[in-house]
Amino acid sequence: MLLKLSLQRPLARPPQLRIEGGGINRRIEGRMNDTAGAFWQFYAEDLIPAIRYRLSLRDSGGASLCEPWPLSTFPSPDQRPEQARVLFYTCAGGPQGSYSGIGNRSGNLPTEIRNRLLRRGLAFAPDAVVANGDHIYWDLHAWQGKNAGDLSSAGRQSNFDYQGRVFGGSNEAALRLAVDPQIIPVYGTDFRSTPVFFLQDDHDHWENDSPLSYPVPWFQLELARATQQLYYPEFLAELSRPAGLPWSRRSERGDLSESFGTLRFGQLLEVLLYDVRRTLNVGDLNAVFIDLEVERWLAQRTASRDTRHLVHAPSNPPGWTAGKWGEWYPDVLDDNGKLTTRIPKPHWRQGWLEQHDRILRSLTDMRHRTPLVISGDLHAIGIGDIRRSGRLDLSANPVTTVLSGPIGTSIEGFPSVVRGVRPLPSEHLDLHEQVIPREEHGFTIVDFFADRTELRLFKWDVNTQPLGAIDTLEPFHTVKLPAPA
Repeated sequence: MLLKLSLQRPLARPPQLRIEGGGINRRIEGRMNDTAGAFWQFYAEDLIPAIRYRLSLRDSGGASLCEPWPLSTFPSPDQRPEQARVLFYTCAGGPQGSYSGIGNRSGNLPTEIRNRLLRRGLAFAPDAVVANGDHIYWDLHAWQGKNAGDLSSAGRQSNFDYQGRVFGGSNEAALRLAVDPQIIPVYGTDFRSTPVFFLQDDHDHWENDSPLSYPVPWFQLELARATQQLYYPEFLAELSRPAGLPWSRRSERGDLSESFGTLRFGQLLEVLLYDVRRTLNVGDLNAVFIDLEVERWLAQRTASRDTRHLVHAPSNPPGWTAGKWGEWYPDVLDDNGKLTTRIPKPHWRQGWLEQHDRILRSLTDMRHRTPLVISGDLHAIGIGDIRRSGRLDLSANPVTTVLSGPIGTSIEGFPSVVRGVRPLPSEHLDLHEQVIPREEHGFTIVDFFADRTELRLFKWDVNTQPLGAIDTLEPFHTVKLPAPA
């Protein structure tokens, strides 16, 4: 297990984590993640699978830093759990907004409302959480509209030294000023007994997706990596994932990956998590969203037979489009504000779509499992099944695709507001929409059993529902997907 924590007051000497249970009584010294002693991490190996441990945290003098808490390890790859439950959502970041009643708010949802949405999801006792992208919004440049390429207001406020190192001095202070309020109070200690898999997307690289912001500039890459180092764990090693994938490294904490992860729950479930921004190729030749070695790993795992269920969880959604540049699809807004593929999308690459179709082919060819994709990025919640992609016929085994639901999105973050169109199926697809994407806040809970998958979609409408409704939210749509015999 890899735990990361932030403290209200820095410590001059490493804190100690104690792990007890299953015959284990171990103390682990913290490793400092920042330069002041406010951020620490603990890495523990050789734990027993499927054991509920008791964890406690003390400073170097033995004084308790918080109440003890439980945390369970996952089943081992050869164990056969009867059920796994996973909470999925996206876009939990953003600066603090305001709310004064139904329909009266500005900016992103206030932290307190995000807390209530996430706590409602946690009330269903998921075994794990997938937080899929856009944990922070602090775009450094204005790539669209007036003064394109100039420093944004956020960039000017940050006062970064783009030629300096991130850690130490003003850059570290600027990063914390931007990120602390978007992550620390949103999560607090609510998730310390529930493993969270944080997947990065475009805003987590400190820019909105734009032809001018890729490949990601080095300083922004360092900001993205520093953000992960401080606030959320990298992906742990997994035997079926190659150790040498891009943005993976060997360290004293094992083989960790920054961008490509695996949620493995015994022989019941495997979730493949992949960031499509970090390795995005914008050149005329070999244009792909995902590095080709990563694509090969996805194909190998999709064809494997050692888990009952396998889910793709990319940071960019297949199925729908808002006409943005950084999408799989060629759909673009015309002069009348309508989506079309009849005119070229500037700077879009055909190779992205070709890779999309290869991934969908691998999923529809997976006849021994139910093809399922649960994604992030798009600020909506919805579900549909893809029956055709270009010339690729998927009708014999359609791919179910889910928009997991946003947590903190601002008014301007919804596609219909910022672009004038709601998320729509790409013209490249035959997509049957079971739930037309709804631009409301929400999340998705998925239960995996040996014979089926059950998906429950939750939503809360800030414009029509009272705040108290969050605490008793029930699914507005449920889908049961039978598993092949």
